[in-house]
Amino acid sequence: MKKTALLLGFILITWTVFAQTVEKHVISVKHITQSTPQSSGPVDFSKTMDKVNVVYAQITEEGDTLLIVNLPEVDINLMNHYFEITETASGRRLVRNVRKVYPYAKEAGLKLQEYDKLLAAAPNDKTRRQMMKEAEDQITSQYTAELKELTFSQGLILIRLIDRETGNTSYNLVKELRGKLRAFFYQGFAKLWGYNLKSEYDPQHNDEDDKIETIVTLLERGSI
Repeated sequence: MKKTALLLGFILITWTVFAQTVEKHVISVKHITQSTPQSSGPVDFSKTMDKVNVVYAQITEEGDTLLIVNLPEVDINLMNHYFEITETASGRRLVRNVRKVYPYAKEAGLKLQEYDKLLAAAPNDKTRRQMMKEAEDQITSQYTAELKELTFSQGLILIRLIDRETGNTSYNLVKELRGKLRAFFYQGFAKLWGYNLKSEYDPQHNDEDDKIETIVTLLERGSI
């Protein structure tokens, strides 16, 4: 029963407001590779240019070669806070949970931006309602298998991160896109299982949110 509640809670409450009407953006990351030549023959760079990494070096007066590597900037205060968080078992669990749900919240923010444009271009309210109904069916189908595996703690973090990424609580998002009655129903259903869709993300005054913000910031920078 709890699995079903989690599934409905996150599919029909949190993700209902986002539509799968545009294809996923695929971010291509070029990996730096290092290979050993198999022969002494010439290298055809036209076939390997996307894998070539330029490394700078300097020759010292003694004839030694020093490699020059540009390292990413590291925020010492953030890293120290992160290490403080991971000193405890609960902190390490928080890091794992944020890693798990942050991609969903990030995609939610992107979807909302895309869908705002689609809704603005709709000719009338009837068309908008039809678009959202189709979105609900599509999202339910797409995310069922993934979101039903979320734990209770991960669900709470997801709701807060959606507020972070969209600038609005899950309750307000549902109210704006599906109506006040639907938002009221979802809020009541969520509260049966300990969730609050009106929960606001506030890292300035909430210690848990402050920890989450540190983890997310370091994730976005690629530092952890």
